[in-house]
Amino acid sequence: MRPIHITDTTLRDAHQSLWATRMQMADMLPILPKMDSVGYWSLEVWGGATFDAALRFLDENPWDRLRIIKRHTPKTPLQMLLRGQNLVGYRHYSDDIVRRFVHASKRNGIDVFRVFDALNDRRNLEVSAEAIKECGGHFEGAISYTVSPVHTLDSYLEFAQELKDMGADTICVKDMAGMLTPFRTEKLVRSLKSEIGLPVHVHCHYIGGMAPMNYLKAAEAGADIIDTAVVALAFGNSQPAVEMIVAALKESPYDSGLDIDLLFEIAEYWEAVRERKKLKRGVTSLMHMEVFSHQVPGGMLSNLASQLELQKATDRMPDVLKEIPRVRAEVGYPPLVTPMSQIVGTQSVINVLTGKRWAVIPQEMKDYIKGSYGKAPGPMDERIVAKVLGSESPLSPDVRPGALVTTTYEQMAEEIGDLAHSEEDVLMYALFPNEARAYLQTHQEGAEKAVFMMGEEVNTVMEETDSMDMNQIHELIKLVETSDVSEVVIEEGDSRVVVRRGGAAAAPAPVAPVAAPAAAASPMPVSPESPQDVDAGAGAARPTSWKAVVAPMVGTFYRAGAPGADPFVKVGDVVEEGQPLCILEAMKLMNEITAEENGIIREVAVENAKPVEYGTVLFYYEPGV
Repeated sequence: MRPIHITDTTLRDAHQSLWATRMQMADMLPILPKMDSVGYWSLEVWGGATFDAALRFLDENPWDRLRIIKRHTPKTPLQMLLRGQNLVGYRHYSDDIVRRFVHASKRNGIDVFRVFDALNDRRNLEVSAEAIKECGGHFEGAISYTVSPVHTLDSYLEFAQELKDMGADTICVKDMAGMLTPFRTEKLVRSLKSEIGLPVHVHCHYIGGMAPMNYLKAAEAGADIIDTAVVALAFGNSQPAVEMIVAALKESPYDSGLDIDLLFEIAEYWEAVRERKKLKRGVTSLMHMEVFSHQVPGGMLSNLASQLELQKATDRMPDVLKEIPRVRAEVGYPPLVTPMSQIVGTQSVINVLTGKRWAVIPQEMKDYIKGSYGKAPGPMDERIVAKVLGSESPLSPDVRPGALVTTTYEQMAEEIGDLAHSEEDVLMYALFPNEARAYLQTHQEGAEKAVFMMGEEVNTVMEETDSMDMNQIHELIKLVETSDVSEVVIEEGDSRVVVRRGGAAAAPAPVAPVAAPAAAASPMPVSPESPQDVDAGAGAARPTSWKAVVAPMVGTFYRAGAPGADPFVKVGDVVEEGQPLCILEAMKLMNEITAEENGIIREVAVENAKPVEYGTVLFYYEPGV
C-alpha cells in the first residue's frame, strides 16, 4: 500500500477561485476543529489573494486570521501560497522585506510554503527559498504548468532540478489553468520521481473536468500528495471534491484512509454557509471546457468577466478570449498565473475595448517586457518590444530583478510610524501601504469604541486598553461572533475590554486608492467634435476649436502619479504630443493617458480620484497653440 496524502484548499484557493476570496473568519472558526481532525497532509489557509482581500474587503487583519486558524488547528500543518519575490502582492519587494515576511509567516503559524514564480524564473525564488530554509519551514517549489511551443518536459525537469538545488523539500506541479491531461500528468510525474527524486505534490484546477483523471494517473505514476476542496467549494474554477477523490481511491493501493463520514459532516457545514451567503457552486461550462483552446485559467476567467461587466462590455468576452493567446504569444508565452494572468488579460481587454491593439499599455506590461518581472519563457515580438519600450533598453539577463528593489524595513517602519505596533504591522504596510494604513487607523489600539462588521454585528467597547494586546481583542471579537455568548469581559491589570453582541454596526472605513505608479504612454482618445458636457459643474459654452479627451474605459481618474504629488497638468498648461495628462486606474492597473497632439489645457472636467464611465470627458484642450 502507498496511500496518497491530501491537502485541503478550502480555506485559500477554493474560496479564492469560487467566492472571490470573501470568506470571513467567522465562517471558518466553527468548523476548524473538525477539519483539523481529518488527517490532511496540510491545510492551505493563507497567501495568494487572501492577504490583501482581508484588508481591502473584509476589514480583517490577515495576520490575526493566520494566528487564530493556527490556534484552532494544532494537529495539521498549515500551508500558504507565496509568489516568490512578489510574496502575496503583485510586484517585487526588496530582499529585506521578503526575508522578514517569510520569517514572520513561519513565526505566526505557516509550516509549508508553496513558492512559485509566474515565469518559472529561479532568480525570483532564491531569496524566499533561503529564508524558508533559515526559519525551518517546508519549502515546496512549484512549477507553473502551461502549454506552449517553449514549455517542454525537458524545460520542466530542468526547472525542477533548480528547485531541488535551492533546497526544495517537495516539488509541486501547479496546474492553475486546468491544462494538464491524464497522460501528460503520468509522464511528468513519473519523470519527476525518477530524475529529481523528491516527493511530488500535484495541484489541479477542475475547470475543464480533467483533474480527477489527472489525480488517478498521478497516483499511479508515484505522486505523493494531491489537492482537493470540500464539495461545497469544489469543481469549476476550484479543485476536485475531496469526498469524490477519497471515495474513488477506497480499497485501492492509494487509499487515503480519510474518514468519509467525517468529510460529509464538514461538507454539510460548508453547504449551509454557501446557502446562507447565497454563494455560487463550481460549475464547468463550455467556456471553461474551451480552456484547452484559449488556455485561460478559471480564476482569470472570473476576473475577465468582472472587468467586462464593469466596462459594460460582457458581450466582448469571446473577442477577449481570442485576443489573449495572441497577446501571450507576442510577449513570449508567459504562464497565465498571477501576476501574468492579470497583465496579459488586462492588455487583451484594453486591446479589444479600444479597438487599437497596443495603443494603451499599462505600466505593468511595460515592466514585464522590460524584464522587471523576470525572463520571458520565449522570444517576444520585436515590433511590440520596440513599440512599448521606445528608446529604453531591456534589463540585462545578468540582473536579478528583485535586487533592483531597495526599500528597507526601516524605511517602511518610519513611514507608518506609531500606527504600527508590531513587525507584522510594518510588513503589512510594506506590501499594501494604503490598505494597511486605512486598516491600522481604523483599529488603533486604545480606541474608546471600535465597531466591527464580521459575520453578525458586534460592538466592541475598549476601556483603558494600553497594556492589552490587540490580537487578544480581535480573538475575543471572533469568539462572540461565532458563539451564543452575548458579552465577554476581560480584565488584565489596569485594562478592561468588553465585547458584546448587538447594536448598529458602522461600515468599515473606505480603503484609500492605490498609489498610481508612473505608467507607459497611452494616446488620449480625442473626440473630433465637442461632446456633451458630462461635468455638472461646467455650464458655459465652449469654443468650437476645443477638443475633448475622453476616458477609453471605465475607471478611476487621478490627476497625479502618486498621492500628494503635483498634477500632471493644470488649466493653462501647454502640452506636447505624448505628454502624460492623467492616470486612469482600470482593471487593477494604472494607465497613463497622454496627449495625442500639441495644445493647451483649457479645462479639467473631472475631480481627482473620481470614478468615470467610458466616454466621460476628462479634459478640454485647444490644439495647435
